[in-house]
Amino acid sequence: MQSVRHPRFLLLAAFAAVLLAVLISGDVLSQLRGQGGFGGRERAAIREPFAGITTNGEIQTGLFSIQETGVSTAPVLEAARNFLGSLSDEQRDRVFFPVDDSEWRRWANQHSYRRQGVSFEELDEGQREAAFGLMKAGLSAKGFRRSRDIMRLNYTLGEITGNFAELDEWFYYFTVMGEPSENQPWGWQLDGHHLIVNYFVLGDQVVMTPTFMGSEPVIAEAGKYKGVAVMQEERRRGLDLIRALDPGQRSKAVIGESKQGNNALAQAFRDNVVLDYAGIAASEFTDAQRDLLLALVEEFVGNMDEGHAKVKMNEVRDHLDSTHFAWIGDHGDDSPFYYRVHSPVVLIEFDHQRPVFMRLPRVPTLQHVHSVIRTPNGNDYGKDLLRQHYADSHRAALGANPADHPSP
Repeated sequence: MQSVRHPRFLLLAAFAAVLLAVLISGDVLSQLRGQGGFGGRERAAIREPFAGITTNGEIQTGLFSIQETGVSTAPVLEAARNFLGSLSDEQRDRVFFPVDDSEWRRWANQHSYRRQGVSFEELDEGQREAAFGLMKAGLSAKGFRRSRDIMRLNYTLGEITGNFAELDEWFYYFTVMGEPSENQPWGWQLDGHHLIVNYFVLGDQVVMTPTFMGSEPVIAEAGKYKGVAVMQEERRRGLDLIRALDPGQRSKAVIGESKQGNNALAQAFRDNVVLDYAGIAASEFTDAQRDLLLALVEEFVGNMDEGHAKVKMNEVRDHLDSTHFAWIGDHGDDSPFYYRVHSPVVLIEFDHQRPVFMRLPRVPTLQHVHSVIRTPNGNDYGKDLLRQHYADSHRAALGANPADHPSP
């Protein structure tokens, strides 16, 4: 006798199938964002006071100082004022936050994350050009092109999925922290799917971390932006270095032979992650290998304007012997892999991820990449410079008006 299934059973079965599909997608956090799942993780991270990324839970002090770099920030200051001047009063109110606001830390890669500020989607043509002007002033030509190509590939993902309601090249949001100034701290943030730039300014100093760049897909094989590609140089630089190591060095660098899943550890809401050094130290490299390592780091640092990138690279060189390089996976032409560069002043991760939207096997793929660059030991978002600025201002106030500040 043929069984008859109750309609309620069929409804529950259908719901279970949909839920299973979401879980398998690997994008659970973004799916739950509207119901508080992702928000819970965000709130927990923001409640935790900022400390910075460390190797053992203790900040290594004395690494960063307020100083003149000799590289002008006038272009980015002018561009920021021009962008803000192009906005309506209502838009400007949504864009502005205090320089020490937790908005700095409220960013995420997921496409459905609820963002603050104003998006390119709501800007008119003149306002978009002003926003692009701010990006061009703060980024190098290479960094601006990469950013725009990531935005374009988000449109490609919309074409692939048919989901233009959530995936489009204009769903990227600007916020400005602090009043743009020649001598007071301020900065801006660009936040969207696979593209986050945090840009802190104090005088002529710049800190451009955390910066997150990635894409799915990384190459548009069809559609409006066919041929656009990102993350290829970062991939090549990693392969150049791992292949240049001798067998003994490679055995130290490789911390995992098999790349089975996602390995990135320092993405959104991981400002205080404790991450020990791993892999091989650059002190064991030949001069040629050290050059390859520096070229890899420059590939990421070089997304900021050329002058400030040189300042940062000098900082990296000062700590080169303490820099570690770690690898997970194979190093063939078609192999997915993860690598990490980690020193007291820079942390870089590059990770081939499992597909989320593309209909591919549920294993890491060359067509989905996440990368992030951070400043360990408390100076992401320029936080250590901001701390020193506040301390200097307090001392100056005490010195100027000692009677107003009696000793405790």
